Amino acid sequence: MKFSVEVITIPVSDVDRALQFYVDKVGFALDVDYSPSGAFRVVQLTPSGSSCSIQIGKGITEALAGSLRNAYLVVTDLEATRRHLLERGVQVSDIRHKTPTGAWNGSFAPGLDPTRGDYASFADFSDPDGNGWVLQERGYRTA
Repeated sequence: MKFSVEVITIPVSDVDRALQFYVDKVGFALDVDYSPSGAFRVVQLTPSGSSCSIQIGKGITEALAGSLRNAYLVVTDLEATRRHLLERGVQVSDIRHKTPTGAWNGSFAPGLDPTRGDYASFADFSDPDGNGWVLQERGYRTA
């Protein structure tokens, strides 16, 4: 049996504001913007290089706007990604990394992982509704 995550629904209060944030600031590609009635609208966006998209809209979820937490966006260069998002007006947290590196116990230290190890460095940002995203570095040495 094979499972594939294709779409994650992000609950937002203002579809146009969220659409502008995800396209203009974060850089997601707009795939679909479909609204057959005033009660229903689905907007599908895909992060560059991802096989999983997000959907925002009206009438597509009963979840509270801003209730998504810790959705991961994996990037090959966390430092460059953070800088790019900051330049586009996204408020991104400082970078942190797991510590101690060899036997991680749930603690973090400031900055990038000294070895740039996979899954070890993180930063966070939120959309205008407070939906939370985690940037995680993987594949830095192969990029």
